[in-house]
Amino acid sequence: MTDVPMKTPWHLWLIGVIAMLFNAIGVFDFVMSMAQGATYQASAGMTPEQIAHYQQMPGWMTLVWAVGVFGAFLASILLLLRRKLALPVFVMSLAAFLVSLFYTYVLTNFGAVMGQQMAIMSAVIAGLLVFFAGYSRFMGARGVLR
Repeated sequence: MTDVPMKTPWHLWLIGVIAMLFNAIGVFDFVMSMAQGATYQASAGMTPEQIAHYQQMPGWMTLVWAVGVFGAFLASILLLLRRKLALPVFVMSLAAFLVSLFYTYVLTNFGAVMGQQMAIMSAVIAGLLVFFAGYSRFMGARGVLR
């Protein structure tokens, strides 16, 4: 039996582009937060208390944040390139995001500072990362990803 590459389904392009665009927002937010700090965060509507919390965040959390956002963006590109590596990179990004949630809601009071809007957005991000990882797994099992 020969390995015949499977034709790329239309939905891979749709989901891949949505994933890339969504995760590009995370990369933009990270880069702007690092480059412009409090100025960018204030322009994004953050309160002084929220900005102060970001300014006091330890270096290891900044690294976790970077792994999460850049990992998700890279995984989106890998999905569009039809690479099996998309799955472990999405999983790594999800793991980093879960660490950031642990920091936010267990190790600090940042969840209370950010309020319900942050909780809702965190749930959306987690749900999408799980979906993108699951979709990558499904496409890999169908032989679409190489």
